[in-house]
Amino acid sequence: MNVPYMSRPTVYASNGMVCSHSPLAASIGIKILSEGGNAFDAAIATAAMEAITVPGMCGFGGEVFAMFYEAKTGKTLGLTSTGMAPALATSDYFRSRGYDSMPIDGPLAVSPPGELAAYEYLNRQYGTMSMSALLSYAIKYAEEGHPITPRASRVFASMKNRILKFPSTSKIFLKKDGSSYKAGELFKNPDLANTLKVVSQEGTESFYKGAIASKIVEEFGKAGGVLDLESLANHQVEVYDPITTNYRGYVIAENRPPSQGFMLLEMLNIMEGFDVTGYGHLDPELIHLMIESKKLAFADRNAYLGDPNFENNPLEELISKEFAEKRRNTIDHKSAGKNIGPGNPIKEGTDTSYFCIVDKDGNVISFIHSLYNGFGSAFVAEGTGILFNNRQQGFRLEEGHPNTVKPGKRPMHTLNCFIVLRNGKPVIVSGSPGADFQTQGNLQIITSILDHGLTPQEAVDAPRWHSIPGSHPLDMGNPPEVQLEPRMSETVSEELIAKKHKITWGQEGISHGIFQVISINQETGVLAGASDPRGDGYAAGF
Repeated sequence: MNVPYMSRPTVYASNGMVCSHSPLAASIGIKILSEGGNAFDAAIATAAMEAITVPGMCGFGGEVFAMFYEAKTGKTLGLTSTGMAPALATSDYFRSRGYDSMPIDGPLAVSPPGELAAYEYLNRQYGTMSMSALLSYAIKYAEEGHPITPRASRVFASMKNRILKFPSTSKIFLKKDGSSYKAGELFKNPDLANTLKVVSQEGTESFYKGAIASKIVEEFGKAGGVLDLESLANHQVEVYDPITTNYRGYVIAENRPPSQGFMLLEMLNIMEGFDVTGYGHLDPELIHLMIESKKLAFADRNAYLGDPNFENNPLEELISKEFAEKRRNTIDHKSAGKNIGPGNPIKEGTDTSYFCIVDKDGNVISFIHSLYNGFGSAFVAEGTGILFNNRQQGFRLEEGHPNTVKPGKRPMHTLNCFIVLRNGKPVIVSGSPGADFQTQGNLQIITSILDHGLTPQEAVDAPRWHSIPGSHPLDMGNPPEVQLEPRMSETVSEELIAKKHKITWGQEGISHGIFQVISINQETGVLAGASDPRGDGYAAGF
């Protein structure tokens, strides 16, 4: 089932690099760097442009997780900007409305957005340019329009039925004749341009506490939502020391919960006990071991993790080498595991966009932002142009679970991104959209580069596997299967089937990630950038 495939070359630069899912966003990010802005300035401009140019995947009604390295202090930090459930968001409330699980569409699925709050924090703490200057490009393209890219057009088309559910959404994201926007057609969102002009002039406080906040809450009230002024006004950006593990002499830094980034560290710890370099790249024996480590990590995530402000997560044990050894010893080299449970004893209680940036001074940012599903909740607050996320859909309704919905609580997140460090300095920065695929894909990228010596573009181009189910509440009871990309060797499929894996062939795209990768040669300062051909983006350097 091999498919002819043409790759793109690795991009090399020494003064700065931006790898983005959106070509226009990458162009604006590199413009900021070339004009003297730093990585944090470029991150704000790039994120805002992605919100405009890939509106079905991320936006100002979404949320942010990031990892960043500040060169002058040598510190690596994580950032989380995701909203807390409003006051009325309880299991009893949703059950009283007839829900057996959290809603996927509409205003009841929305968490308070954290996108602009993340911009504000980065700008205030690390920026060198004004927020108004950095937002000006997004405002221009929202007002004057931008051509839809091929993959974005497919998202528009596939989500048409969801868009049609809400007139405030369909009048923006469908053409006047009711059809979907196609590649190369000009798309505008003047309402969003006007909203961003207010933010540019008055600051993000206008969004969280001012006139924009009042308008948002008013429209949610009309539509039967529970988003309130208090949950917007109380939004906080969390900045922290990342969780880390050592993998073969490299430090892997990841986001803390409510991100499920810990699973990457657990999987790497499990795989470190195997002779990974003794296998060939894409050896089915190695893929089997990776799939089994993924199953173990997801079982632990689904059993134990919740918002650490509410739940006593056993995080330190879950990412310990000792715990990894226990979990590794349960893997059968000859057969796929079927009913995987969480490890014990525990000592203590679908659409997204990603980009990465390195500047001339060595500042690094790994940035992932999302609406969750394609077009999020599919709900636009009338007159604002803002499409909102459906992140509350990640909560559970059963009482007693670590991820049960409660006012003030944040749902567990698939969103995560990482930085790999050597001797305290970044050598790889990367991430991908793809919900529960993210940590699985991160594992494949890291081992491809560190264990098998692939270049960033080779690692990105290689065919990938995706083990399901993951953490989605509606899917967790489904039997396990492995989706292989169509370019994967049939030999891999045959040998995995012999180990009792159920194999399906998946279409290339977001279900197998859309990676952006920058590697940094700390001796020469040369940057090597890769952008995934599964998406529309590219790596830009200067």
